[in-house]
Amino acid sequence: MSTVPPPCRPDEPSDRSSSPTAHEQSAAVTDDPIGTQAPARRITDPDEAIAALERAVPELLPHRRPEPAVLDWAVIEDGLGITLPSDYKRLAEWYPTFVLGDFLLVAFPDPGEEHDWLRGIRNELEGTVQAWWEADMSIGLRPHPAPGGLLPWAESNEGDKLLWTTDGTDPRQWPVTVASRNGGWWHYEGGAVQFLAEYCDGGLEPWGLPPVGRDVILL
Repeated sequence: MSTVPPPCRPDEPSDRSSSPTAHEQSAAVTDDPIGTQAPARRITDPDEAIAALERAVPELLPHRRPEPAVLDWAVIEDGLGITLPSDYKRLAEWYPTFVLGDFLLVAFPDPGEEHDWLRGIRNELEGTVQAWWEADMSIGLRPHPAPGGLLPWAESNEGDKLLWTTDGTDPRQWPVTVASRNGGWWHYEGGAVQFLAEYCDGGLEPWGLPPVGRDVILL
């Protein structure tokens, strides 16, 4: 794992309800992220990324569907005007929506309910993500569909959000952008599923995030 620049990680309080650190406040005000982390090797094969997540979270494997679900991605992608990363789509086909460590919600569309999922994403873009932009709290990144805009894909029960920065024409190369509830933002130069694997197995520094447990709850 490499970091760019060398991490200036804020001290993480034992109680996350405490005030943001000075570093996190500065990052929010100056539109500067905490930094960028990169895996030793970016995994671009969806099945390899899912296998890494299943190794990191063995409790997930019993919930794997016998056969991948058939999801109408065209409805979602046409509605968003963009193609989603293949690792995320493959994970959604093998697994229903789940919560990691009673903390991190990774939500997927259900078969036949793609319009509902799309509506929820649009509400998030027009609500929280737009509000960040208008308040100068999104490190200069606009909501999707602005070029290179932010597109949410997971969130914690404490208000942290995981998003893609939809930069470039190849969704496999989109970085994950972490928006901590304490105000610290940072980037991870790997895919969503690889991020989850490395977050759970300790392969990355969870700047502004608490450690996550490996228990799994299906929703």
